[in-house]
Amino acid sequence: MIDENTLTKGQVRKLNALRKSVGDAIAEEAFAKWLEANAKHEALAKDPIAEQIEEALAPFADDKTFRLGRRGYVVRRAKGKGASGFVAERVE
Repeated sequence: MIDENTLTKGQVRKLNALRKSVGDAIAEEAFAKWLEANAKHEALAKDPIAEQIEEALAPFADDKTFRLGRRGYVVRRAKGKGASGFVAERVE
């Protein structure tokens, strides 16, 4: 038996859909295999760009004057004629 309390909302939905389509016994076996394969895939999925941004912002971790707000900011590449660099916009 799979403990549904440890699953995310999406995983519970997937399990219930499998149960409806193929039955309880087959669904639990298939879901267990999918969960194992998905766990391996998630462990490998690290975003290198996000890590670089975290490293760049690390010196500001203890700075009380540096505030990102509740919603934070979005950083994008600049677009348009002659644009270069990045643009940071506050999320509202």
